[in-house]
Amino acid sequence: MRRARRLPMATVLVCGLALAACADTSRHGEGAPATGTPVEDLPPSTRGQVPGDSWARAEPADAGFDPDKLDALAEQAERAASSCVVVTRDGELVAEWYWGGASPETRREAFSVTKSVTSLLVGIAQDSGALTLEDHAAEYVPQWRGTPAEAVTVEDLLSNDSGRHWDLATDYGQMAVRERDKTAFAIGLDQDHPPGEVWAYNNSAIQTLDAVLEAATGQDPVDYARERLFDPIGMRDSHLTRDAAGNALTFMGLRTTCRDLARFGLLVAHGGEWGGEQVVSRRFVEAATGAPSTPLNAAYGYLFWLNHKGRIASPRLATSGTDGGSSIEGRLVPGAPGDAVWALGFRNQIVAIVPSAGVVAVRMGDAPPAGTVFDQATLTLGVLDALTDR
Repeated sequence: MRRARRLPMATVLVCGLALAACADTSRHGEGAPATGTPVEDLPPSTRGQVPGDSWARAEPADAGFDPDKLDALAEQAERAASSCVVVTRDGELVAEWYWGGASPETRREAFSVTKSVTSLLVGIAQDSGALTLEDHAAEYVPQWRGTPAEAVTVEDLLSNDSGRHWDLATDYGQMAVRERDKTAFAIGLDQDHPPGEVWAYNNSAIQTLDAVLEAATGQDPVDYARERLFDPIGMRDSHLTRDAAGNALTFMGLRTTCRDLARFGLLVAHGGEWGGEQVVSRRFVEAATGAPSTPLNAAYGYLFWLNHKGRIASPRLATSGTDGGSSIEGRLVPGAPGDAVWALGFRNQIVAIVPSAGVVAVRMGDAPPAGTVFDQATLTLGVLDALTDR
């Protein structure tokens, strides 16, 4: 996978809210190495079984957990307005809780967790030969031909450093809230910067992947997601939704369950393999989650959040709608392993994936009440702290 990169309120809606842009003039070196643990080097326990139509179950103690610590984490999740929490290890369902009338079949909006699904859809399209990440997006978005946007690649859109126009009012007040045809609106925005110069959590740019995927594959992304991703791994209670014009929503819009998101996380933990079949190539999963996709944000891969050390932009706007502040040095979740990966959505929808521990944990629900914290660090560290065999 190519790693060389070019470098030189409206109503808060149901979506991951945008981060302030970060500018930089440094350049990636060719073939920048991943600093996490490659999937093929992980201990065998992290590649345990996958569920069939139903999950195999393990008692917490048998799976290496302190049951009391898991129960304490669940109490914390309940206070934080969660509707469900699911904890799995080595492909077995260890614990799950539901509140507020929810059940294992209750579908909720996953908000920007959808972006990570979109990432794998692009990977599947690349695996099939329909596109490559190096392709200029204008090959699939004819409106960009002969304009500054012609420089944008598919990889730039996945990395959130495309340079497409972003400001809060446009991205949320206009595109996410008011626009009927979100894809057309996103395509029609200006090119503010050359690709690779600015990182921004840009929902509109990611929505243009709807047009890219449809033109490249010749298939509606809603159907493509069901046939190529959801059905093969048993995400029977999940589907992508559409905007009012009928476009697939690729920046948000996934309706799903805690259990289905645990399947998604397990697919990532297993390097794209499911029951002996490669749903998405290990090579793409490693590129999406194994190292930062841009030097502008060490905590970001291809529409996944990472735990790599360096200059990071907080996902607070993406998950809570509050100001994320400026970039900081460190890790997204200090204390969690370097191979931890997250799919995150507004109102703290969380899929936490820790391949080296064999753990996938999911939280869905409403936004935690004021003064209550239940974020990716709370869930990830809470589950890891409950392990007795690490």
